[in-house]
Amino acid sequence: MKKIIQIACILLISFSIQAQNDQKAKGLLDDVSAKIKSYNNIIIDFKYALNNPKENINQESKGNVAIEGVTSGKYNLNFMGVTKIFDGKKVYTIVPEDEEISISKFDENDKDAITPNKMLTFFNSGFKYVWDQLLDIKGRKIQYIKLIPISSKDQRKEILIGIDPQTKHIYNIIEIGKNGTRTTLTVNSFKTSQPLSKNHFTFTESKYPNYYINRLD
Repeated sequence: MKKIIQIACILLISFSIQAQNDQKAKGLLDDVSAKIKSYNNIIIDFKYALNNPKENINQESKGNVAIEGVTSGKYNLNFMGVTKIFDGKKVYTIVPEDEEISISKFDENDKDAITPNKMLTFFNSGFKYVWDQLLDIKGRKIQYIKLIPISSKDQRKEILIGIDPQTKHIYNIIEIGKNGTRTTLTVNSFKTSQPLSKNHFTFTESKYPNYYINRLD
């Protein structure tokens, strides 16, 4: 009986620590979200890496994105040779290699739509939070928060968000899939409230005279 009581006490203490850590983790994520929402705009240079040992896949790409505040959702994204512009109403996908442009309406009710602003705030719901490792990366202290999807249908096993506790900025996001795929988005440069032209989030059709335009809506 004494042994059972000892085990029960250990379990209760462990649960208490875990609960505290979860609140601590959620608190840091809330700070990150509030900080992101406070900026007029955000400009990010990033590196994207995809690794799947089973399929022998290793890919790396670089890109950049400008976001006009998280609330407006407007963005200008350049990634893997493709430019995507969202002006608040429509999404313009420009593919120079094919000289083709696709134009579609943005469905704000589509919860599965992936946008740059969602990438910075996706962690606000749908996950369990765990306080993870504090690592020293290139002289910076990076605190990791582990996100575990609540839905069993989610193909992601877990997500690790690396956060600079000093700036409350995201350093990287690591997604680990149930199939062993690991994707890492690392922020190389994070600038805020920069002077941008008023047309930075506007598509100008006259710039692409020889492109085929596919109007999807």
